Amino acid sequence: MLQTDVHFSTISELASQIRARRVSAVELTESYLARLEKFGASLGAVAHLMRESALTEARQADAEIRRGRYRGALHGIPYGAKDLLATRNAPTTWGATPYKDQRFDYEATVITRLREAGAILVAKLAMIELAGGMGYNQADASLTGACRTPWNTAFWSGGSSSGPGAAVAAGLVAFAIGSETSGSIITPAAFCGVSGLRPTYGAVSRHGAMALSWTLDKLGPMCRTAEDCQIVYHAIAGRDPLDPTSRDAPLGSPDALSSRRATASPRLPIAVMKDSYEKAQPEVRKNFLQSLDVLKRFARLEMDVKLPDFPYGACVGTIVDAEGASAFRDLIESGEVKKLASPEGRTGGYSASLVTAVDYLHAMRLRLPMRRAWAEMFKKYSMIVAPSRSTVAYPIDRTFDKAYPNISATSPIGASNLVGVPAISVPNGFGENNLPTGIQFIAPAWSEGHMLETVKAYQAATDWHRRQPSIS
Repeated sequence: MLQTDVHFSTISELASQIRARRVSAVELTESYLARLEKFGASLGAVAHLMRESALTEARQADAEIRRGRYRGALHGIPYGAKDLLATRNAPTTWGATPYKDQRFDYEATVITRLREAGAILVAKLAMIELAGGMGYNQADASLTGACRTPWNTAFWSGGSSSGPGAAVAAGLVAFAIGSETSGSIITPAAFCGVSGLRPTYGAVSRHGAMALSWTLDKLGPMCRTAEDCQIVYHAIAGRDPLDPTSRDAPLGSPDALSSRRATASPRLPIAVMKDSYEKAQPEVRKNFLQSLDVLKRFARLEMDVKLPDFPYGACVGTIVDAEGASAFRDLIESGEVKKLASPEGRTGGYSASLVTAVDYLHAMRLRLPMRRAWAEMFKKYSMIVAPSRSTVAYPIDRTFDKAYPNISATSPIGASNLVGVPAISVPNGFGENNLPTGIQFIAPAWSEGHMLETVKAYQAATDWHRRQPSIS
């Protein structure tokens, strides 16, 4: 068995060990599988273990590397995938009882691309049922029950990519793939103290992924660091003929992400979002302000910048309800929706079905002026920063609306998802009950390169991404 610290290594660190043959892909895979078996159930992070197929792929990886066919930084690296991604050799439950035996005879494009890069899928990871599309107000709204942050298991890991957040934070996988419609990567990244990248809408193919909201859904990596996110993003991004909404990012080759830093204008400031931190939890606010002090070393900050004024919350709610009710129409009309774990989920589909075409079209039409306004804003600022969440993780024994009722800070998560721009959350400290806090960076569409380089500079000046929970 490998030393515990190995499981908290970055992708680059693991890759150097594999390439130098100081550790084999089989050894690494067996070690991560052992941790998944030991801690996965108690954290509620695992939907299905992929032992047999993972070890087969690991043996193939070792054989290729011995023959000199090294594919790159992901070759032989074990990872987990949110259980809304289709795989041929395991159930894909979407986190929901009505789909607990669901299987597909094809796999998601993201899974295929990671296999081609040499990565090894060791587990399908837990998620909130149907990615929260029917509504929920508690941590146990999942086929696998409540998923816990390993920093304090009395608290939630965040949704709906709950398993990916917890598994990466606990060193059960080297990285994971999550999904976001309106906060489902950023939230668990913050609550679990990991780095979570939500790419530009259309940057990563969603073929083979459960659809909740066709015009909002995105897939992205959840990792230890921004550099790890960069490595995984290279492997999964790009146009896919099986997903007509996908397109090639203008970044081009892998080296282009790093080179963007040289071409991006250093004179453009980073905007600090107004009302995002002033009324946050005291520790969240303190950690965010200390993060700004770090950013001042290499960036010019402009404080208290307001987002363009639009009804973001109402638009997100209307679009998710309408598109979700359409995606799960058969489930709702058959009555199978009553098998969901969440009380809100058992009834939410019926109310979502009542969204009128007028309201849906009005919400969709507002997105064009939103995008134009954000494009104008990004002519002044290279990025926006805000706390990832205004509180630490919610306790699993309380409904969310009763967890922190007095916190009223504004979040840019819904707004930035509506306009389809990329964002990343990275850890920036700890708050109540030894729970992580995060800072999010939001950038213009297709500028993942500049954003990631900035965040890498932030992480080079801090060590929050190096902290490990006491789980061992």
